[in-house]
Amino acid sequence: MAIADDLKKTLTDPTPLYFAAGTADLAVQQARKVPGLIEQLRAEAPARIEAVRNTDAKIVQEKAREAQEVVTAKVAEVLGAIDPKKLGETAQDLALRGVGVAAEYAVRAKETYDKVAEHGEQAVRAWRGEVSDEIVDIAAAVEPDVPAQSGPEAQPASASSDEEQAAAKKPAARKAPAKKAAVTPGEES
Repeated sequence: MAIADDLKKTLTDPTPLYFAAGTADLAVQQARKVPGLIEQLRAEAPARIEAVRNTDAKIVQEKAREAQEVVTAKVAEVLGAIDPKKLGETAQDLALRGVGVAAEYAVRAKETYDKVAEHGEQAVRAWRGEVSDEIVDIAAAVEPDVPAQSGPEAQPASASSDEEQAAAKKPAARKAPAKKAAVTPGEES
């Protein structure tokens, strides 16, 4: 039964859906920033292109040689400092550090997942609120005489008399198709 309970819990947990909604909402927020970034790049592009054009190729080659010499010296230093006896200890130490770092990243990932899921839950609540507000606005536009009701406790005590008045105002033609639906077995069209 534990497997069935775990499966039921997994299938009824809304957190992954909230995570997806939160991810989508955050993506939309970031996408809204793109036009501003494009304008910024468009404004900065001529200056950057001009700076690249004015750069002397000899200076760039010189800096590349210097960087290559520094990297070569560091690699030689590291390789010269390797002691075969300590190599096993170092490998074990690095493996333990790797496990610790992986555990830390797992904790951070879980925290981030929870934050995005919480953001998604808030986004879903906001979306539901916006939708219900739109429905109330549409209902008010369609039936301006009827005040918007927010729940069953908001219904007036004279609901039955309102229903009777509404039934009296309806034309009889609307009731006719319901009577016409009854067909006797001898009559087939």
